[in-house]
Amino acid sequence: MTESYPPSSSTAEGSNELPQRCGLIAIVGRPNVGKSTLLNALVGQKVSITSAKAQTTRHRITGVRTVEEAQFVFVDTPGFQTKHNAALNRNLNRTVHGVLGDVDLVLFVVEAGRFGLDDAKVLSLLPEDKPVVLIANKLDAVHRRAELAPWLKSMQERRSFSEFIPISAKKAADVARLFKILKPYLPEQGWFYDEDALTDRSEKFLASEIIREKLFRLTGDELPYTSTVVIDKWEDEGELRRISASIVVERDAHKGMVIGQGGELLKRIGSESRQELEHLMDGRVFLELWVKVRSGWADTEEHLRSYGYE
Repeated sequence: MTESYPPSSSTAEGSNELPQRCGLIAIVGRPNVGKSTLLNALVGQKVSITSAKAQTTRHRITGVRTVEEAQFVFVDTPGFQTKHNAALNRNLNRTVHGVLGDVDLVLFVVEAGRFGLDDAKVLSLLPEDKPVVLIANKLDAVHRRAELAPWLKSMQERRSFSEFIPISAKKAADVARLFKILKPYLPEQGWFYDEDALTDRSEKFLASEIIREKLFRLTGDELPYTSTVVIDKWEDEGELRRISASIVVERDAHKGMVIGQGGELLKRIGSESRQELEHLMDGRVFLELWVKVRSGWADTEEHLRSYGYE
C-alpha cells in the first residue's frame, strides 16, 4: 500500500477541498452475470477478461478508478462454484471468501429480473456485517420495465440491501451514476494507489489473461473450462516485447481443438492476442504460442500453485 497521494486534503486547515475517500469494493455473483464487464467499465479499461464460458475469471483482480476526491478499489472475483468439487473450484471459492473478509462494500451482481438457485447460494454466503448493494445488471435486456417492480419487491424480502441499482454495464451514463451512489460508502482515508493507477496486476498477468480470453472465445463450448495459459518467457527489447506462452489442456483431444485444422485456430488465437497486447502495451509484440497436455492439472493443488492460482 502506498502513502496517500496527493496529501490528504482532510489535514489541510481551512481548505475547502473535500477529504479523500478510499475503499475496497468486492464484485460478486454467480458466473456469467457480467461481473468482469462491469469491472472493466468501472475502471475504464480492460483489466478482467470476458467470455460466455462460465468460470472465465479465476483470479482476484483489482481495478482502480479515482474520481474527484474518491478512489474506488474494485476486486473482481470468480463466480461462486456450486456444481463441481475439483481442486480448481475449491480454489476459486476460497478466493471469493478471502476477498469478502477484507472489503468495505459488496456489489452483489444479478441479471435484472432473474434470480435462480445459484444466485441464492451466493447471497447466502455474503457477510452480514458489510453493506451489500444489489446491482441489477443487463437492464438493456429487460423489455418490459414494469415487470421489474414485483421482482424488486421479492429481492427486498430476501435481504435488506443498502442500495438497489438497475444498470447496463455497457452504458457510460449508468456507470457514472454508480460512482456517485457508491462514494458515500468509502471510508475517509488516503488513497491506496497513485491517481492514474488502473490495476495492481502486472503486464505478464494481463497477457496470460488476454490469451486465455481469446482461447475461450474462439473455441466456444467445445473446449472444457479446465484450460489455462502460462507465460514461459518474457523479454523486453526496447519497444519490442518477446513473449512465449503455453496453453495448457488436460487431454490430447483438447490439444487438437486448440490447434485446429492446419494450425489455423492457434494462429488466430495468437494473432488476435498479439493485436490486443500491442494496443494495451502501446508497442510491438512478438508472440509465440505452444499447446501442452497436463492431465488432471485442475484437480491438483500443486499444479494450481505452479500456474499462479492463489
